[in-house]
Amino acid sequence: MKSAVPACALAVFLGVTPAARGQDMLSLVDLSSPAMTQAEFSRDQVLAKARAANAQTPADFADTGLNGLNLSGLDLSGANFRAARLNNINLAGAKLKGAILDQAWMLRADMTDADLTGAGLFQTQLQRAKLDGADFSGARIAADMTGSSLKGAKFAGSNLAADMKNQSMGLMRAVFTSADLQGADFSGADLGRANLEFTSLKGANLSGANLMSAQLAGADLTGANITDANFAGADLDGAKIVDVIGADTANLGRAKNLSRATRK
Repeated sequence: MKSAVPACALAVFLGVTPAARGQDMLSLVDLSSPAMTQAEFSRDQVLAKARAANAQTPADFADTGLNGLNLSGLDLSGANFRAARLNNINLAGAKLKGAILDQAWMLRADMTDADLTGAGLFQTQLQRAKLDGADFSGARIAADMTGSSLKGAKFAGSNLAADMKNQSMGLMRAVFTSADLQGADFSGADLGRANLEFTSLKGANLSGANLMSAQLAGADLTGANITDANFAGADLDGAKIVDVIGADTANLGRAKNLSRATRK
C-alpha cells in the first residue's frame, strides 16, 4: 500500500490557493512523516522495474516514496515520478532523460552530473539539492531550487519561464533564490519572470537567454556572458555586473534599477 502524503498537504501542493502563495511551502508539510522520509521500494526493486520498462511502457513510480534511496548511476530515462517523494535521494550520474518529475518532492536530493535532458520538472520541490554538473538541456522547469548547488549545470535551450496559463495557482516559474549557479550554461534558455535573486551567476553563460522581467536583485553576474540576452524589465537592484561579456545598451539598457547595480 502506498504511504500517501497527507491529503491536506497534497491538496495545497497541487493547488496553491491565493492566500497560501506567499507562505513557505515547506511549513505546510510534515517533513518528518513516514511519507516524506521512508522508501516503499529497494534499489533492486527500482532497478527491476526500470529494466522491465520500454518506450511504450515506461517505469511508473508516480505517487510513491523513494526517500533516501541510492539510485546513483541507474538508467531511469522516461520514468514517471509525478508527485513522488524523493527526499534525500541519491541520483548522482543517473540517466533521467525525458523523465516526468512534475510535483515531486526532492528536498536535498543529489543529482550531481545526472542527465535530465528533456525532463519535466513542474512544481518540483528541489530546495537545497546538489545538482552540480547536471544536464537540464531542453527541459521544462518550473521548480523551486532555492539554496541549491548548481555549479556547471546545463540549461541550454531549457524553458524555465513562468507559466502564464495557471495564474489561479500562483506564478509557477523557476526559482533559484540564493542558489549557486557559478559557470552554469543558460545559453538560449527562457528565464522569463524566473526568480534569480541573490544567486551566484559568476562566469555563467547567459548568451541569447530571455531574462524578460526576471528577478535578479542581489545576483552576482561577475564575468558572465550576457551577449544578446534579453533583460527587458529584469530587476537588477543591487546586482553585481562586473567584467561581463557582451554588455551593451541593447540588452542592459532595458532593465529595471540598472542604476542601483554595481558595475565597477
